[in-house]
Amino acid sequence: MKDNMKRKILLIEPPFYRLFKETYSLDKHPLSLGYLSGAIRKETNWEVLIYNADFKLDRRSLEPFQVRYLTGEGFRQYQDQLRDLSKPVWSEIRSAISQSRPDVVGISAKSQNFKSACRVARLVKEIDPRTVVVIGGPHATLAGENILKEPDIDICVCGEGERTIVELLHAIEGKGDLGDVRGAVFRRNGRIIKNPPREFIRDLDSLASPYETAPEALKDYGKYPPSAFRSVLAIRGCPYNCFFCGSRRIWGPKIRFRSPENVIREIKSLQARGVKRIHFDDDTFGANRQYLRDLCDALAEHCPGLTWSCELHVRLIDDDTLSLMKRAGCFMIQMGIESGNDGILRKVRKGFSVNKALAACEKIKKHGLELWTLYMVGFPWETEQTIRDTMRVMKKSGSDFLVYSIFMPYWGTEAFEFCKRKGLIREDFDVSLYHHQSPANCFCLKIPPAKFRELVSHVEEMVDRENLRRVEKPGSRPAQNAMNAVLTA
Repeated sequence: MKDNMKRKILLIEPPFYRLFKETYSLDKHPLSLGYLSGAIRKETNWEVLIYNADFKLDRRSLEPFQVRYLTGEGFRQYQDQLRDLSKPVWSEIRSAISQSRPDVVGISAKSQNFKSACRVARLVKEIDPRTVVVIGGPHATLAGENILKEPDIDICVCGEGERTIVELLHAIEGKGDLGDVRGAVFRRNGRIIKNPPREFIRDLDSLASPYETAPEALKDYGKYPPSAFRSVLAIRGCPYNCFFCGSRRIWGPKIRFRSPENVIREIKSLQARGVKRIHFDDDTFGANRQYLRDLCDALAEHCPGLTWSCELHVRLIDDDTLSLMKRAGCFMIQMGIESGNDGILRKVRKGFSVNKALAACEKIKKHGLELWTLYMVGFPWETEQTIRDTMRVMKKSGSDFLVYSIFMPYWGTEAFEFCKRKGLIREDFDVSLYHHQSPANCFCLKIPPAKFRELVSHVEEMVDRENLRRVEKPGSRPAQNAMNAVLTA
């Protein structure tokens, strides 16, 4: 530790979208880092700074998100930027780390930006090898001790991090032992030590709002638009069991709720800062109907003028629910249909049929709500016909916006283990090559990679064509809002 200075932790969101295109920027306060910052401020004496390295201050223009860019020239640029640490984005990150002079750097990693997180860790160690590098987030939780194969990472945090980061910092400053910190994985005397898992946080109301510390903690806070502070988590946990999803491993299978009063207090503080529209980032918004009723009643009563959006499961959509949500200010619903083929839907355990999904789309539109539908192609059992079925449903859904992904087996999920057994994942699996629009993705048992790329290129062209037409029509929301929603979906 540096003498005569207050201990300092720098929390970093690694660059990802910026690596694809100069005009792409994640204009969003990183919610997970906001929660960590709140816990650190509340429970320790450490100084904390949040740095979103995927936010670009000097971008020349804003433009609609295009799937094809991520699979063409953008993907080549992304790989080049990952390889070459002399690129401007890494110089910016070096400068931010050097100026902060942290004792600890905490990096949040999803699977798609894990390699970028490793590059950030390398820069940290080049600047000062004494700095402790901690990595957490979804990928850390799913990959566990495998994370420590990276020599520049000192500690991995598995599971919810708010309690763990506080105990880690206490241990680092000599007030405890790393071996007693549940959820931590670390090295000791050349060995990897994996502590027991941490129990899930039961009382979500006990957590500080992720926005409470933003004005002081978020680097370049004043340069963010109000829309960067629009994400709200009301629920943690997922009761569903989709084949491809890691949410149950990350948040647990049991739903935990913030009280409506706690959610309203956070939203009112955002409204006071000029936020007029929010998005509930919950995986399972509305899964408990009584909670949904109570929350909607509270929103209608205490947050006049607020409009909001959420993602809702097909099985939760009915006229009463939609009417209640609309009265409370809901203007848009995202719905994961995933596939246009009933056989694929059964394989991935979505729990509904294509006809039920289309009926849900019709209900949403009937209530005058905007509809965004989410799709995924490239499941292991996919055929040319099932991909065509999905394209047909995309067109038939009546969606205002299409969100398109290629199947990606996340490390540590059932899908990942299935693909390994079937020989679709090799031992040298490089997670940096794969994301939900990556041209490297092909995990199909029945379609060769070249043919798969040909098929999905048609899907990408159609999605971009349809979305650009909708975004650019008179009266639509600005293209940047649409891009940011896709980037964070």
